[in-house]
Amino acid sequence: MTKLVNTEDLIAANSTAITNLQSVANTALAAVESLAALNLGFARESLSNSSKQAHAVLSAKSPQDVAALQAQAAKPAAENLVTYTRTVYEITTGAAKEIGELFKGQFDQLNKAAQQAAETAAKASPFGADVALAAVKQAVAAGNAAYEKFAQATQQATELAESNIAKATSAATRAAKAK
Repeated sequence: MTKLVNTEDLIAANSTAITNLQSVANTALAAVESLAALNLGFARESLSNSSKQAHAVLSAKSPQDVAALQAQAAKPAAENLVTYTRTVYEITTGAAKEIGELFKGQFDQLNKAAQQAAETAAKASPFGADVALAAVKQAVAAGNAAYEKFAQATQQATELAESNIAKATSAATRAAKAK
């Protein structure tokens, strides 16, 4: 009788799953570290700029000088905010893309393993089991189609977000230059 479950394959699959989960966790932690460093740097720079601006305003001789100082500070502040927003977007989309690729690789491996298991089971099964094999293959094909639709929707959402970030950056830059 043919063995339906190969324990070495299960051990290898579990080992791969653990490695993939560790990669996902490391990617997420790296993104969190990058965001934390970015936030601290942005806060430090904002505090420094605000302090400089406050000192400059306090040393202004007239209301016109105060208005000029405020107008002068608006452009760098807007540019810093645009840079900050763009960097947050790059960090988060980069991490999401990397994690998505890891999941896709694992999905492909699971898909292949399911097909192999179905074929092994069909070979070991009595006459007429090919109907069950066909059903499993159809279920795997449906899962693949659903995954492809999900991947396409995710790609479209990413492209839309990139377009919106580019438009917002452009608008913010134009607004800062206008001041």
